[in-house]
Amino acid sequence: MNDSTDIKQVTENDLDNWATMNDGPVALRLKQRLLPVEESGIIFPPTYADIGYNIDTLSDGTRVATIDSVGSQANRLEPIFKSESKDPNDWLVPQIEILIHKEACGECENCKSNAGNAKKANKECKQPREVTRSLLDLAHRAADAVVQSSPDLLKLIEPAFKRLQQGDAGPLCTVAPTSLVFGVWDSRGNTGEKRPRLVRSIIRAWDVEPLHAAAQFNSIWKLLDEEQQEELKKEAKAKKTDLSEKGLADAPATFRKTKVQQYRDGLPNPEARVLGGVLVKGSIEREVTVNLVALRGLRGENDQETTEIRKYLLGLSLMAATADIELYLREGCLLRYAENGDAWYEVPRRGEPTPIRLDVETIKEYARETAGPFRTKWPAVFNEKWPKGDGEKSQEGEKSPALKYEFNLDAAKKLLQKKVAEEEKGNQSE
Repeated sequence: MNDSTDIKQVTENDLDNWATMNDGPVALRLKQRLLPVEESGIIFPPTYADIGYNIDTLSDGTRVATIDSVGSQANRLEPIFKSESKDPNDWLVPQIEILIHKEACGECENCKSNAGNAKKANKECKQPREVTRSLLDLAHRAADAVVQSSPDLLKLIEPAFKRLQQGDAGPLCTVAPTSLVFGVWDSRGNTGEKRPRLVRSIIRAWDVEPLHAAAQFNSIWKLLDEEQQEELKKEAKAKKTDLSEKGLADAPATFRKTKVQQYRDGLPNPEARVLGGVLVKGSIEREVTVNLVALRGLRGENDQETTEIRKYLLGLSLMAATADIELYLREGCLLRYAENGDAWYEVPRRGEPTPIRLDVETIKEYARETAGPFRTKWPAVFNEKWPKGDGEKSQEGEKSPALKYEFNLDAAKKLLQKKVAEEEKGNQSE
């Protein structure tokens, strides 16, 4: 790593230039070293249908495992923009919630009297609980099926995608800015508009050795008498089920469900064995890229709004890129950050990348400032009061940010009838 004296300290002026200068650097890049919490160095990557772990073997024999994919990283990063504050002046993005349904509380008199009738309890409950999801939790962001099935929210999102298709990112940047930060594809909507990620993150482990596991479940089968065993066998055969699946017979777990044959040349086939994680002999690295070319490709309806969009989205992108997210990725994969393991670079069009230092507080302040022009445009209703920055309440009838939209089952049924772009097939632009 370069000596600290060679590292450029990033200023607010540098941030402005990155967002607005078309001949500026093409990207910002973070290389981050991660460590497993367990001393053994064994971690569990995600598993995928048919292939198990996603492990590639390089020409020199080195095996590289995907520990967290680009899509998974985006879904972990986006929720950092959720705020517990009720004051919109504290938010960086609109805090839009979607009401999925209401369910019985189980505690009021009506719920207790209808304990055996869930449908009636839900209908007559005096204090039903709301089941909601934040727009920031949806895997496909503004293009998610839940948004398509929420008519009032769709009235904002659909025109925003149409304007985006025409080259104006302003409306979508206002209502759902993180959809531009983490990428979006309107495959379920009417435009089919697709925009690349401004922030791309992935975690890989280098030089890994795949391991396997085996387990044995012992049931009560041996305690049953012969008559009981025969009765259960007959019932299982009649119902076309497996005793071991119901926990009534011993079940060894040596092979996973896969199309690969379990034995090869009379020996257990490793490709069909139950996976037991990977031993990481090399390094675990997280790579984050902020795409400044894609950022500067976004435009508003005029030059001023274009500048505002680019600065705002850069602030959000750097907030995401510098966030210390929790690294409990899944069972068996708890990681931590290596001491002094972060290296940021400014990547020019030509020449060597320049080491830089990003101050988190500077980034936060920049994000707050650049959110200002959009905060006043956020979706609004006229029947609530919300606190202003000075703690005072607005007068009745003044605008307040709309927090909640409702999922509509009939709209979801109509969505099932639409022909949707085949999003899961083929290669997607990241």
